[in-house]
Amino acid sequence: MAEQLTQAQREKRKRDSGRAGYDPALTALSRGAPVMVYDGACNLCHRWVRFALKRDRAQRLKFLAAQSPLGQEFLKRNRLPAQTFDSFYLVENAVILHKSTGFLTMAQYLRWPWPWLAVFGVLPTHPLDRFYDWIAQNRYRWFGRRELCLVADEAKAERFL
Repeated sequence: MAEQLTQAQREKRKRDSGRAGYDPALTALSRGAPVMVYDGACNLCHRWVRFALKRDRAQRLKFLAAQSPLGQEFLKRNRLPAQTFDSFYLVENAVILHKSTGFLTMAQYLRWPWPWLAVFGVLPTHPLDRFYDWIAQNRYRWFGRRELCLVADEAKAERFL
């Protein structure tokens, strides 16, 4: 089983890069749970949300569509792009993480074997973010778009903000 990063290693990664801001309001709204803010029109993002819902070890992750009223409020409050979505955001302990840093941090909440992706956190962020950007730029072409955001069933509705 892959080792999870220690708190000190996670803090170092956050200090090094991958931070997009600080939002205690969203952390308060989620009652301290980490929140993934995702592109609600992106099929790849929908698939990733469904994937994460099934594999979230302790059902800690919450999800927020960027196009929703609360998602738009979050983006505007933090001066993030509100009409074009080139990254998802993970808000963990009020710290807004994005691109590869947000992705690798979020993977730690999933059951085995997905936390092993944290080993990529030792690599410089720049090439990881370039790979992330390449996928983000092509995601609509490869996976398509949708008009409606993911609607959760009653059992999972509490996981969405």
